[in-house]
Amino acid sequence: MNADQVLDAKGLACPMPIIRTKKAIEELASGQILEVQTTDKGSQNDLTGWANSTGHHLLESAEDNGIYTFWIKKK
Repeated sequence: MNADQVLDAKGLACPMPIIRTKKAIEELASGQILEVQTTDKGSQNDLTGWANSTGHHLLESAEDNGIYTFWIKKK
């Protein structure tokens, strides 16, 4: 999936991936896609919940060799 911006949050523990995601998505225009890469297992629930509570749309998520990737479309 093509993203307008990629956020590398690998190696960060909760709540830092969420904090960095919030800051990065503020820089995007409505409809643009942010790709977030993390190594924190809890980010699956955290980023899904954050996207739902803020109105952004989690398009897809994937895990590969301990790296969790999320594609979030800005509302």
